[in-house]
Amino acid sequence: MKANMHGHRARKRFGQNFLHDPYIISKIVSAIHPQPTDCLVEVGPGMGALTEPLLEASGKLNVVELDRDLIPILRTKFFNYPEFRIYEGDALKFDFSQLLEPGQRLRIVGNLPYNISTPLIFHFLSHHAQVQDMHFMLQKEVVERLGAVPGNGDYGRLSIMAQYYCKVEPLFIVGPGSFNPPPKVDSAIVRMIPYETLPIQAKDVKTLERVVREAFNMRRKTIRNTLKNLISADALAQLGIDTGLRPEVLTLAQYVTIADAVYEQQAASETE
Repeated sequence: MKANMHGHRARKRFGQNFLHDPYIISKIVSAIHPQPTDCLVEVGPGMGALTEPLLEASGKLNVVELDRDLIPILRTKFFNYPEFRIYEGDALKFDFSQLLEPGQRLRIVGNLPYNISTPLIFHFLSHHAQVQDMHFMLQKEVVERLGAVPGNGDYGRLSIMAQYYCKVEPLFIVGPGSFNPPPKVDSAIVRMIPYETLPIQAKDVKTLERVVREAFNMRRKTIRNTLKNLISADALAQLGIDTGLRPEVLTLAQYVTIADAVYEQQAASETE
Protein backbone atom coordinates (compact mmCIF):
# COMPACT_ATOMS: atom_id res chain seq x y z
CA MET A 1 0.00 0.00 0.00
CA LYS A 2 1.73 3.18 -1.00
CA ALA A 3 1.93 6.28 1.11
CA ASN A 4 1.08 9.52 -0.67
CA MET A 5 3.00 12.79 -0.55
CA HIS A 6 1.90 13.53 3.01
CA GLY A 7 3.04 10.10 4.14
CA HIS A 8 -0.50 8.93 4.94
CA ARG A 9 -1.31 5.38 3.86
CA ALA A 10 -4.81 4.66 2.69
CA ARG A 11 -6.33 2.22 5.14
CA LYS A 12 -8.19 -0.86 4.06
CA ARG A 13 -10.30 -1.01 7.20
CA PHE A 14 -11.68 2.47 6.47
CA GLY A 15 -12.21 1.56 2.79
CA GLN A 16 -10.01 4.52 1.83
CA ASN A 17 -9.30 5.38 -1.80
CA PHE A 18 -8.14 8.96 -2.22
CA LEU A 19 -9.36 10.99 -5.18
CA HIS A 20 -6.61 12.83 -7.08
CA ASP A 21 -7.86 13.49 -10.64
CA PRO A 22 -8.25 17.30 -11.11
CA TYR A 23 -10.69 16.92 -14.04
CA ILE A 24 -13.04 14.66 -12.04
CA ILE A 25 -12.71 16.87 -8.93
CA SER A 26 -13.79 19.97 -10.87
CA LYS A 27 -16.64 18.01 -12.50
CA ILE A 28 -17.93 16.94 -9.06
CA VAL A 29 -17.65 20.46 -7.62
CA SER A 30 -19.52 21.98 -10.57
CA ALA A 31 -22.28 19.35 -10.12
CA ILE A 32 -22.54 20.36 -6.43
CA HIS A 33 -22.32 24.09 -7.24
CA PRO A 34 -21.54 25.17 -3.65
CA GLN A 35 -22.64 28.65 -2.51
CA PRO A 36 -21.44 30.83 0.40
CA THR A 37 -24.90 30.56 1.98
CA ASP A 38 -24.86 26.73 2.01
CA CYS A 39 -24.69 24.56 5.11
CA LEU A 40 -22.19 22.13 3.59
CA VAL A 41 -20.94 18.95 5.21
CA GLU A 42 -18.38 16.57 3.75
CA VAL A 43 -18.26 12.99 4.99
CA GLY A 44 -14.82 11.35 4.96
CA PRO A 45 -12.76 14.18 3.44
CA GLY A 46 -9.65 11.96 3.25
CA MET A 47 -6.71 14.06 2.09
CA GLY A 48 -8.99 16.99 1.24
CA ALA A 49 -9.09 16.67 -2.58
CA LEU A 50 -12.74 17.78 -2.67
CA THR A 51 -12.49 19.81 0.54
CA GLU A 52 -10.22 22.40 -1.05
CA PRO A 53 -12.44 23.45 -4.00
CA LEU A 54 -15.56 23.24 -1.77
CA LEU A 55 -13.95 25.63 0.71
CA GLU A 56 -12.79 27.94 -2.06
CA ALA A 57 -16.33 28.16 -3.40
CA SER A 58 -18.26 28.46 -0.15
CA GLY A 59 -15.73 29.71 2.42
CA LYS A 60 -17.16 27.42 5.09
CA LEU A 61 -17.43 23.67 5.51
CA ASN A 62 -18.06 21.02 8.16
CA VAL A 63 -16.24 17.71 7.75
CA VAL A 64 -16.76 14.43 9.58
CA GLU A 65 -13.68 12.18 9.57
CA LEU A 66 -13.16 8.85 11.33
CA ASP A 67 -9.43 8.40 10.68
CA ARG A 68 -7.79 10.49 13.41
CA ASP A 69 -4.40 10.43 11.63
CA LEU A 70 -5.91 12.55 8.85
CA ILE A 71 -7.21 15.27 11.16
CA PRO A 72 -3.87 17.08 11.76
CA ILE A 73 -3.16 16.95 8.01
CA LEU A 74 -6.54 18.57 7.27
CA ARG A 75 -6.12 21.15 10.05
CA THR A 76 -2.73 22.18 8.68
CA LYS A 77 -3.88 22.25 5.08
CA PHE A 78 -6.92 24.46 5.74
CA PHE A 79 -5.78 26.48 8.79
CA ASN A 80 -6.45 29.76 6.94
CA TYR A 81 -10.21 29.06 6.70
CA PRO A 82 -11.78 30.17 10.00
CA GLU A 83 -15.09 28.49 9.09
CA PHE A 84 -13.58 25.07 8.41
CA ARG A 85 -14.77 22.73 11.19
CA ILE A 86 -13.60 19.17 11.73
CA TYR A 87 -15.65 16.65 13.68
CA GLU A 88 -13.83 13.46 14.53
CA GLY A 89 -16.18 10.51 14.55
CA ASP A 90 -18.11 7.81 12.78
CA ALA A 91 -20.60 9.26 10.29
CA LEU A 92 -22.95 6.33 11.05
CA LYS A 93 -23.31 7.49 14.65
CA PHE A 94 -22.94 11.21 14.04
CA ASP A 95 -25.88 13.53 14.74
CA PHE A 96 -25.90 15.68 11.61
CA SER A 97 -28.70 17.88 12.96
CA GLN A 98 -26.13 19.59 15.25
CA LEU A 99 -24.61 21.22 12.13
CA LEU A 100 -27.86 22.88 11.10
CA GLU A 101 -28.25 26.62 11.22
CA PRO A 102 -31.72 28.21 11.55
CA GLY A 103 -33.73 28.12 8.34
CA GLN A 104 -31.17 25.95 6.58
CA ARG A 105 -30.91 22.39 5.40
CA LEU A 106 -27.78 20.33 4.96
CA ARG A 107 -25.97 19.78 1.69
CA ILE A 108 -24.10 16.50 2.19
CA VAL A 109 -21.11 15.52 0.06
CA GLY A 110 -18.88 12.48 0.32
CA ASN A 111 -16.67 9.89 -1.29
CA LEU A 112 -18.31 7.14 0.76
CA PRO A 113 -16.23 4.09 1.72
CA TYR A 114 -17.61 1.06 -0.10
CA ASN A 115 -17.77 -1.07 3.07
CA ILE A 116 -20.32 1.18 4.82
CA SER A 117 -21.95 3.07 1.94
CA THR A 118 -25.36 1.35 2.14
CA PRO A 119 -25.89 1.76 5.92
CA LEU A 120 -24.65 5.38 5.61
CA ILE A 121 -27.20 6.14 2.90
CA PHE A 122 -29.98 4.67 5.11
CA HIS A 123 -28.68 6.88 7.97
CA PHE A 124 -28.91 10.00 5.77
CA LEU A 125 -32.36 9.02 4.50
CA SER A 126 -33.58 8.94 8.09
CA HIS A 127 -32.57 12.65 8.32
CA HIS A 128 -34.18 13.47 4.94
CA ALA A 129 -36.26 16.41 6.27
CA GLN A 130 -33.06 18.21 7.28
CA VAL A 131 -31.29 17.64 3.96
CA GLN A 132 -31.38 19.87 0.87
CA ASP A 133 -29.39 17.50 -1.32
CA MET A 134 -26.67 14.82 -1.29
CA HIS A 135 -23.86 14.20 -3.75
CA PHE A 136 -22.01 10.94 -3.25
CA MET A 137 -19.21 9.08 -4.91
CA LEU A 138 -20.05 5.39 -4.60
CA GLN A 139 -19.22 2.10 -6.24
CA LYS A 140 -20.93 2.16 -9.64
CA GLU A 141 -23.06 -0.87 -8.70
CA VAL A 142 -24.44 0.96 -5.63
CA VAL A 143 -25.42 3.94 -7.82
CA GLU A 144 -27.09 1.50 -10.24
CA ARG A 145 -29.05 0.02 -7.34
CA LEU A 146 -30.08 3.48 -6.06
CA GLY A 147 -31.50 4.47 -9.45
CA ALA A 148 -32.87 1.08 -10.57
CA VAL A 149 -36.46 0.70 -11.77
CA PRO A 150 -38.84 -2.25 -11.25
CA GLY A 151 -37.97 -5.26 -13.38
CA ASN A 152 -34.25 -4.45 -13.32
CA GLY A 153 -31.97 -6.93 -11.56
CA ASP A 154 -30.40 -4.10 -9.50
CA TYR A 155 -33.80 -3.04 -8.12
CA GLY A 156 -34.24 -3.83 -4.44
CA ARG A 157 -34.54 -2.50 -0.92
CA LEU A 158 -32.02 0.31 -1.45
CA SER A 159 -33.73 1.49 -4.68
CA ILE A 160 -37.19 1.53 -3.11
CA MET A 161 -36.26 3.33 0.12
CA ALA A 162 -34.00 5.86 -1.64
CA GLN A 163 -36.71 6.62 -4.20
CA TYR A 164 -39.38 6.84 -1.48
CA TYR A 165 -37.52 9.81 0.04
CA CYS A 166 -35.53 11.27 -2.86
CA LYS A 167 -35.26 12.02 -6.53
CA VAL A 168 -32.21 9.96 -7.53
CA GLU A 169 -30.00 11.16 -10.40
CA PRO A 170 -26.92 9.12 -11.39
CA LEU A 171 -24.53 11.75 -12.85
CA PHE A 172 -21.32 10.20 -14.25
CA ILE A 173 -18.85 7.33 -13.92
CA VAL A 174 -15.36 7.68 -12.40
CA GLY A 175 -12.71 5.13 -13.38
CA PRO A 176 -10.24 3.51 -10.92
CA GLY A 177 -7.33 5.62 -12.24
CA SER A 178 -8.79 8.74 -10.56
CA PHE A 179 -7.93 7.28 -7.13
CA ASN A 180 -4.90 6.35 -5.10
CA PRO A 181 -4.77 3.42 -4.53
CA PRO A 182 -6.99 2.54 -7.55
CA PRO A 183 -10.04 0.50 -6.48
CA LYS A 184 -10.87 -2.69 -8.37
CA VAL A 185 -14.21 -1.32 -9.58
CA ASP A 186 -15.68 1.71 -11.29
CA SER A 187 -17.20 4.44 -9.14
CA ALA A 188 -20.02 6.84 -9.97
CA ILE A 189 -21.43 10.13 -8.74
CA VAL A 190 -25.07 10.30 -7.72
CA ARG A 191 -27.25 13.26 -6.74
CA MET A 192 -30.12 12.64 -4.31
CA ILE A 193 -32.66 15.37 -3.64
CA PRO A 194 -35.14 14.70 -0.81
CA TYR A 195 -38.73 15.54 -1.76
CA GLU A 196 -40.32 18.55 -0.06
CA THR A 197 -43.54 16.53 -0.01
CA LEU A 198 -43.30 12.77 -0.50
CA PRO A 199 -45.07 11.85 -3.78
CA ILE A 200 -46.31 8.62 -2.18
CA GLN A 201 -46.62 8.50 1.59
CA ALA A 202 -46.88 5.35 3.65
CA LYS A 203 -49.05 5.35 6.78
CA ASP A 204 -46.06 4.04 8.71
CA VAL A 205 -42.57 4.09 7.25
CA LYS A 206 -41.24 1.43 9.66
CA THR A 207 -43.86 -0.99 8.31
CA LEU A 208 -42.86 -0.11 4.74
CA GLU A 209 -39.19 -0.80 5.59
CA ARG A 210 -40.16 -4.14 7.11
CA VAL A 211 -42.30 -5.17 4.13
CA VAL A 212 -39.53 -4.27 1.67
CA ARG A 213 -36.87 -6.07 3.75
CA GLU A 214 -39.00 -9.23 3.96
CA ALA A 215 -39.89 -9.08 0.27
CA PHE A 216 -36.26 -9.02 -0.82
CA ASN A 217 -34.94 -11.51 1.73
CA MET A 218 -35.48 -14.19 -0.90
CA ARG A 219 -35.79 -12.33 -4.17
CA ARG A 220 -36.14 -15.48 -6.28
CA LYS A 221 -39.39 -16.41 -4.55
CA THR A 222 -42.81 -14.96 -5.32
CA ILE A 223 -44.26 -12.12 -3.29
CA ARG A 224 -46.89 -14.51 -1.90
CA ASN A 225 -44.12 -16.58 -0.29
CA THR A 226 -41.75 -13.84 0.84
CA LEU A 227 -44.49 -11.84 2.57
CA LYS A 228 -46.50 -14.76 3.97
CA ASN A 229 -45.56 -13.90 7.57
CA LEU A 230 -46.95 -10.38 7.16
CA ILE A 231 -49.94 -10.67 4.85
CA SER A 232 -52.01 -13.48 3.31
CA ALA A 233 -52.15 -14.24 -0.41
CA ASP A 234 -55.90 -13.46 -0.33
CA ALA A 235 -55.27 -10.03 1.20
CA LEU A 236 -52.62 -9.32 -1.45
CA ALA A 237 -55.01 -10.34 -4.22
CA GLN A 238 -57.69 -8.04 -2.75
CA LEU A 239 -55.19 -5.16 -3.08
CA GLY A 240 -54.99 -5.96 -6.79
CA ILE A 241 -51.50 -7.46 -6.53
CA ASP A 242 -50.56 -10.51 -8.57
CA THR A 243 -49.27 -12.86 -5.87
CA GLY A 244 -47.19 -14.83 -8.37
CA LEU A 245 -44.89 -11.88 -9.09
CA ARG A 246 -41.32 -11.67 -7.87
CA PRO A 247 -40.34 -8.84 -5.51
CA GLU A 248 -38.28 -6.95 -8.12
CA VAL A 249 -41.22 -6.25 -10.41
CA LEU A 250 -43.42 -4.46 -7.85
CA THR A 251 -43.40 -0.66 -7.87
CA LEU A 252 -42.82 1.63 -4.90
CA ALA A 253 -46.55 2.51 -4.99
CA GLN A 254 -47.44 -1.21 -4.72
CA TYR A 255 -45.09 -1.67 -1.75
CA VAL A 256 -46.71 1.31 -0.02
CA THR A 257 -50.17 -0.19 -0.67
CA ILE A 258 -49.04 -3.51 0.88
CA ALA A 259 -47.37 -1.77 3.84
CA ASP A 260 -50.51 0.28 4.54
CA ALA A 261 -52.63 -2.89 4.53
CA VAL A 262 -50.17 -4.64 6.90
CA TYR A 263 -50.17 -1.58 9.19
CA GLU A 264 -53.99 -1.41 9.29
CA GLN A 265 -54.21 -5.15 9.91
CA GLN A 266 -51.81 -4.83 12.89
CA ALA A 267 -53.64 -1.78 14.25
CA ALA A 268 -56.97 -3.65 14.02
CA SER A 269 -55.60 -6.71 15.81
CA GLU A 270 -54.17 -4.52 18.62
CA THR A 271 -57.54 -2.88 19.27
CA GLU A 272 -59.43 -6.16 19.41
